[in-house]
Amino acid sequence: MKVKQISLFLENQPGALSRPVQLLAKAKLNILTLSLADTQQFGILRLVLREWEKAKTLLEKERFVVKVSELVVLEVQDKPGGLAEILAALDKARVNVEYMYGFTLKEHGKGLLAFRFDDPERAVEVLQKQHINVVGPVDLFKRLET
Repeated sequence: MKVKQISLFLENQPGALSRPVQLLAKAKLNILTLSLADTQQFGILRLVLREWEKAKTLLEKERFVVKVSELVVLEVQDKPGGLAEILAALDKARVNVEYMYGFTLKEHGKGLLAFRFDDPERAVEVLQKQHINVVGPVDLFKRLET
């Protein structure tokens, strides 16, 4: 039920973001969603790709520091309070959200959000008990690539 994400550490300077994106494009590896966070000295580029193993190998060959982590992707009702309902279930179970970001897909009144939890297995268990749809990798890639 979890989706792999790769994270790259980039210097915070012009052109640093373009280089890995261009390498992935040249290798025909499609970025499904991404997040970029920064500090004064460096940035963290987080990417979800279907072929994350190939992307990891390519980027490491080009001397990038790459970390692999797991995300939990959830359907979120696209209405006021949709995210609040999910966060309430997580808060009640004392599951910590480390960060989250969205996908550009919206279908049937629902969006998709990617969450990084301190305890992903527990988060999935809590969410499923609340009938919140956890989207697995196969379903996610099918939705995003149609």
